[in-house]
Amino acid sequence: MGEGKILEANRLLHFPQACANTSGLLTEVKIITGSSRTVLVEASWPESAKTHTLLSNEGQPGTQARREQLQGGPCTDRGPIRALMLLSSGKTALVAEGGWENNSCGGGMVQKLYFRRQVPGSTHHVLLHKLPGVSRPTAPLAGALLPFPAGIASVSPTLSSTGEGGGQRDSPPPPPEEEEEAGGRKPGGQAGCEEPREQPGDCCREPPPPPAAGINQLPPSILLKIFSNLSLNERCLSASLVCKYWRDLCLDFQFWKQLDLSSRQQVTDELLEKIASRSQNITEINISDCRNVSDTGVCVLAFKCPGLLRYTAYRCKQLSDTSIIAVASQCPLLQKVHVGNQDRLTDEGLKQLGSKCRELKDIHFGQCYKISDEGMIIIAKGCLKLQRIYMQENKLVTDQSVKAFAEHCPELQYVGFMGCSVTSKGVIHLTNLRNLSSLDLRHITELDNETVMEIVKRCKNLNSLNLCLNWIINDRCVEVIAKEGRNLKELYLVSCKITDYALIAIGRYSMTIETVDVGWCKEITDHGATQIAQSSKSLRYLGLMRCDQVNEATVEQLVQQYPHITFSTVLQDCKRTLERAYQMGWTPNMSTAS
Repeated sequence: MGEGKILEANRLLHFPQACANTSGLLTEVKIITGSSRTVLVEASWPESAKTHTLLSNEGQPGTQARREQLQGGPCTDRGPIRALMLLSSGKTALVAEGGWENNSCGGGMVQKLYFRRQVPGSTHHVLLHKLPGVSRPTAPLAGALLPFPAGIASVSPTLSSTGEGGGQRDSPPPPPEEEEEAGGRKPGGQAGCEEPREQPGDCCREPPPPPAAGINQLPPSILLKIFSNLSLNERCLSASLVCKYWRDLCLDFQFWKQLDLSSRQQVTDELLEKIASRSQNITEINISDCRNVSDTGVCVLAFKCPGLLRYTAYRCKQLSDTSIIAVASQCPLLQKVHVGNQDRLTDEGLKQLGSKCRELKDIHFGQCYKISDEGMIIIAKGCLKLQRIYMQENKLVTDQSVKAFAEHCPELQYVGFMGCSVTSKGVIHLTNLRNLSSLDLRHITELDNETVMEIVKRCKNLNSLNLCLNWIINDRCVEVIAKEGRNLKELYLVSCKITDYALIAIGRYSMTIETVDVGWCKEITDHGATQIAQSSKSLRYLGLMRCDQVNEATVEQLVQQYPHITFSTVLQDCKRTLERAYQMGWTPNMSTAS
């Protein structure tokens, strides 16, 4: 934050009384920059020595700012006032600078006064009076603004600061050279000045040692980077309570662009409205499992945050089409909508998404049981930039939806229709998706081996294929997948009708598959597990959960022989869990005691 001049150009504050008895009230001070809090500043100067001190009602009790003294007889010297005051425990800094000229004790003139971190246009009062120990006048004299005397040189402060936020401590500027007096300049001191002598009645206190270096002296950008590694709870409930400076940093807009409020039952419509009102640049929000948020709160959020890009609300069963329509209407740049398991969501909400959100790339409507082909087809025709689509157990979604997406959304990379009313007649249209990289076809009751083989042959970029819970998938299909899937890295075959031959084929023909899961395949034996481990050069994970014909002793031997492969069984997974617990310091005694 730059400097802020309080007084007008070439105007001074003049006190007609002698400097030893000066007291006055400067009103209607125009603050140009800085903090919004009221700042009370005291400046004083005793008769015997000109000690210039700045105090503040926001400083720590019992502490004093750094100060510099200009010694000499009363009403004989002139020079700059310089002081550095840390306000609010180091959060902000007040820098003041002034000069004065005394003509036979005729008065003192404060040249300039500068503030740091004040709100532009705010008006405050600055109280000028003497320190305890020196007699005060009976009534304060109002300061008058007088023309700038030609005999006094303008004092220009040199401030060192990186800007608002207190990330770097302001330091007082170096004192300018003072005009030489008739007596000349004494070595090691100022012209006509002597070292101060402590008197019993002297009201001046010794300057405290310079403050020790602390974390608040780091630049704000560094502190923001540190705070970015904290979770939302840690920032709001811990870091923001340390001091006002940290609170302001924790309220920085970059921390409120992406909000994960999931599973927080204290999140209500009122809180959501306050968050949206304070930070209208929210681009991503997750309110999954927030049961106290209604359509009203989401509507307010959408209205106040038109730049929203990603909206997630899993398992918010209280929300209806009203919320999704508001998001679609108010946030045209929306790219991601994940609203799985919302029973009240219907095709009406999807129609608004399809017609208003042309930038949509990622949708998830799993377990929204009222959604049908009508709404899905409108999205497919309106959102041509879609890259990811996931549906789960949507029984009203059929082959027509699959065909629509395959025809109108050529950029699709991830497609999932787990448990939907989809058959091979619809799935075969996915062969038109040249960019398809991940395909989830779990629990498709009418999926045949020929369709799967054709997809693998024609979708050359496919690297993940999930065929779990499809009882018809057999060894021959797996062999073709191993041969044709040149970029395939993940193959999931849980509860499929395969034998050891499928594992042997993967080990023999595939040079890319790293993950194979054949859990609950009852025909898999020790032979198949051993052969794929021996022959595959790329395998890194083999899932054998509940393959009852695979002996645990065989798996233990494979673990020793092929340490680069993770073997997943009930016993092996338990062992790894215990190992991680031990690494984190857990012991059985601690568990028993608790």
